[in-house]
Amino acid sequence: MAGFMPAISFQSVSKVYPASGRPGSAPLKALDNVSFDIEEGEFFGLLGPNGAGKTTLISILAGLARASSGTVKVHGFDVQRDYVQARRHLGIVPQELVFDPFFTVREALVFQSGYFGIRDNAAWIDELLAGLGLADKAGANMRQLSGGMKRRVLVAQALVHRPPVIVLDEPTAGVDVELRQTLWQFVADLNRQGHTVLLTTHYLEEAEALCARLAMLKHGRVIALEKTSTLLANATASVLYFKTDASLPAALRPQARVTGRIVELPAQGPVEIEGHLAALRQAGVAIEDVEIRKADLEDVFFQLMSAPGAAGATP
Repeated sequence: MAGFMPAISFQSVSKVYPASGRPGSAPLKALDNVSFDIEEGEFFGLLGPNGAGKTTLISILAGLARASSGTVKVHGFDVQRDYVQARRHLGIVPQELVFDPFFTVREALVFQSGYFGIRDNAAWIDELLAGLGLADKAGANMRQLSGGMKRRVLVAQALVHRPPVIVLDEPTAGVDVELRQTLWQFVADLNRQGHTVLLTTHYLEEAEALCARLAMLKHGRVIALEKTSTLLANATASVLYFKTDASLPAALRPQARVTGRIVELPAQGPVEIEGHLAALRQAGVAIEDVEIRKADLEDVFFQLMSAPGAAGATP
């Protein structure tokens, strides 16, 4: 897509917070020379552990924080110098459930439209309400809604001015399966219509299913920037999956991902799988529900985040 203006452009973005003033405190570098572009029409994922810099980057994009250096543009508009134009092109769904308790759902959407000077958009509001499963809640006060319903309203508010770029910051955190399915169907339809989508999520299966390209942040730096399919193709060939109540042998612990009784061990092929099983047998570790599966995005994420001193990626 060379020659086209990107939907979002991060160029050499750094953010340093000053020292707290306490003895021994030092400045905190939340972002370190972050650079990548998101092309128009992409469904793009921004991944990283807590504290990696995702929220800081989204805050700078939204104009809620200033970068210490570097530039951020939305459809060519600088988020600081051309804030109004940049903001018109953005629809942002925040992590926090922020709502006005004095409005009904429909009133909240009409009020949000007014921020962008939009009137007489009742048909689009009706479409948003129907698409997000809110039609029967249009006259309900915001205080009466469940957390999941309030999050649907946040999505509708972000889309009420028909922005070409949609930013979803952990949109399905703590919500039910029905909302997740409704939201992704609606957003996927918008993406097919040409809207650019930037998603941050801790649900890596969502990112794998939805995002064609990904950036991964670690300690404020981009350590991976690639098509999702390429990241998966370059991943560990297989994963040995099993359950056990016993402790793993010391040799296997550093590479294992353990969740309760579930253990997942990366393996490059049959020989390494047999080596893992032999080490378990020798240590007397009883295992059950053994499976061998292909690596998924969670495996890739774990490998990259666990690698010491990962180098920054080149866009």
